[in-house]
Amino acid sequence: MTLAFTHDTLAQRIRFGSGEAAASLSAEVAEQGWTRAMVIAAPAESELAGAVTDGLPVAHVHDDVVMHVPVAVAERARRAAAEHRADVLISIGGGSTTGLAKAVALTTGLPIVAVPTTYAGSEATNVWGLTEESTKTTGVDAKVLPRTVVYDASLMLSLPVDLSVASGLNALAHCVDSMWSPRTDPIDQALAAEGIRALDAGLPRIVADPSDLKGREQALYGAYLAAVAFASAGSGLHHKICHVLGGRYDLPHAPTHAVVLPHVLALNGPAAPEADDRIARAFGSVDGLTGLQDLRRRLDAPRALRDYGFEESQVPDAARAVLPAVPPDNPATVTPDVLEDLLHRAWEGAEPR
Repeated sequence: MTLAFTHDTLAQRIRFGSGEAAASLSAEVAEQGWTRAMVIAAPAESELAGAVTDGLPVAHVHDDVVMHVPVAVAERARRAAAEHRADVLISIGGGSTTGLAKAVALTTGLPIVAVPTTYAGSEATNVWGLTEESTKTTGVDAKVLPRTVVYDASLMLSLPVDLSVASGLNALAHCVDSMWSPRTDPIDQALAAEGIRALDAGLPRIVADPSDLKGREQALYGAYLAAVAFASAGSGLHHKICHVLGGRYDLPHAPTHAVVLPHVLALNGPAAPEADDRIARAFGSVDGLTGLQDLRRRLDAPRALRDYGFEESQVPDAARAVLPAVPPDNPATVTPDVLEDLLHRAWEGAEPR
């Protein structure tokens, strides 16, 4: 078969180095000539944010960060950026923090420098998301892609093991979805496969020893590759399901992805044998699901949506909400019954099938 595809590479600078966050950030701000930075960091990250931005021209520190970026929260951040005449946004934190910076950039065009403290991956994508009245809306816009990402694995050393696992499996979900998302191509699939390998290598080391910097570096490297693949390939079935669950029922982002992923892989893997073979080889396993489940057991991964506030009575409503968003070229046929069964098993914590 002739190899033919179209691939877009997003323009972004990556500064990767453990223990280098403050120096990398300072160098970037100086090089770009920014003089009025608005730092976005949740209260839990305030001490860290202060340390890595010490000496920078900070005009305002904004700590009003909320999961899933409600529209009202985004509007407050946009007003703050205008009032303080910010010329750059520095986001320090996880996906919610990066998401808020993106919401500001979407309407203001301000550049973003992202300093991630989880393995969420949002910092490497041009995807934005806002929630209003229990509905999460996502879109793609070049303005929200951070100009620069400062990756420093030492910033993850304080991330608790359970959050590291959930966040890492969220990154793994980017890899798996990228294997069959609407715009996937061989480059996306190669990046995703290497991302799976790195996450499979790094996450168990973090569980065994949370202070293992090499494990943190592998997980962070894998999360970046996952996000780059996902930004190009687009959202597949897994992310369509999780966006509905997060926006509609206010479920926590990373654990929701961690729970749903094996059920989507069990559905799509057999219908996409070439993609599943890539996933299996990245895990060093006989098939993709076996590799994922072996990793999940080693990590003691989240198992059931009911542990995070999702009610069994909400399953039919969720299935109806997801159905219109299912990609038309999803490898497996998706019907209301298929979705209800998948969501019920995810709610219960049953084995995927």
